[in-house]
Amino acid sequence: MGLRKKFKLLEIESFLKAVETKNFKLAADKMHISAPAFTRRIQNLENSLGVKLFERNTRNIELTVTGREFYREVSQWIDGFDHIVAKSSALQQQRTITITIACVPSVAYYFLPKYISAFTSTRGNVRINVFDASANDVLIAVSKGEVDFGINFIGNQELDLDFLPIATDQFVLACRQDHPLAQRKRIDWKELEGLTLIGVGKTSGNRVLQDIALASHGVSLALQFEAKHVTTVVGMVEAGIGVAAVPSLAMPALNHPVLASVPLVAPKVTRNIGLIKRKGMALEETAQDFYDAILQASAVE
Repeated sequence: MGLRKKFKLLEIESFLKAVETKNFKLAADKMHISAPAFTRRIQNLENSLGVKLFERNTRNIELTVTGREFYREVSQWIDGFDHIVAKSSALQQQRTITITIACVPSVAYYFLPKYISAFTSTRGNVRINVFDASANDVLIAVSKGEVDFGINFIGNQELDLDFLPIATDQFVLACRQDHPLAQRKRIDWKELEGLTLIGVGKTSGNRVLQDIALASHGVSLALQFEAKHVTTVVGMVEAGIGVAAVPSLAMPALNHPVLASVPLVAPKVTRNIGLIKRKGMALEETAQDFYDAILQASAVE
């Protein structure tokens, strides 16, 4: 007998429960419905099939010959359905979900990895791609939908983007621990004049932010060495080439064996780091979870 007739899944469930209990009232109780409602389900199933499935008496029920054949086919169908559900569930668990985020390099190197590590430690099927690029390129990638979301220090003025602050980042002097300024509690920007300075080029968002702040205080610094990214600048400082003014998030932890960072003041130059995403656009569920995880973790730091 092929299962090609139209009937409801609840009717099949009721049929199987009746076979299990051999009693309509007991089966109805187990399904938490009234005995008349249960009987109607069985009758509807029999009418749909055009056959009689049970022989009834005052106490028990027994399957008819046709009912036994139908039970065998239904049992095979249910087993196959359960297998499909189990297999689909296993495939879902094995499916790798990719999250792509854009992030400025000065945040991507030391700040971002701890959030990636914490999030992926409980989600083995998640892969995170990081597009580390300049501040402007991060904005473009988010605006065009090329990434799920971004981390940047600009974007709060963009009408098509949402910007949620997660950290305030002060500029510091990056130097080796054996440098004469390494043990200072703070350093005025003017004290950097005359030192061998390394910095990023004028196209960098960090450079623009720094130059605007210093110009209003009459400070002008001459760079001996330039690089495109802050992370390269920090590497050059570690090599002993010179010192640099960089955002604090671009620096390693305080217990670094070579590098030291000292807050720069007069003026105190800061930048706001934030999560950015397209306004009005919902993130995929796992990407939203990562976005929320960064937001929540940064709130308690």
